[in-house]
Amino acid sequence: TNLIASALWFYGYNELSTMTLKKTGAVTQSVANTAKRVIVIVGVALVLGESLDPMKLLGCAIGIGGVFLYSIIDTLVAMKK
Repeated sequence: TNLIASALWFYGYNELSTMTLKKTGAVTQSVANTAKRVIVIVGVALVLGESLDPMKLLGCAIGIGGVFLYSIIDTLVAMKK
């Protein structure tokens, strides 16, 4: 039953991903996926009580910073058009 549940969740994830891609774009999907990974890493560390050592925090900061910079640059480019 665990295998079936995992398969159904993965199918739902792919369906949602495809619907999101159709409504937004490939770059937006990629940025959202990157942000999701950072959120999952930090969330799991908090739930499991793991320490976030400086190297882990640096990696999360780079991920979040990259997403933030992309959104700023994307907004500036859209304003110039």
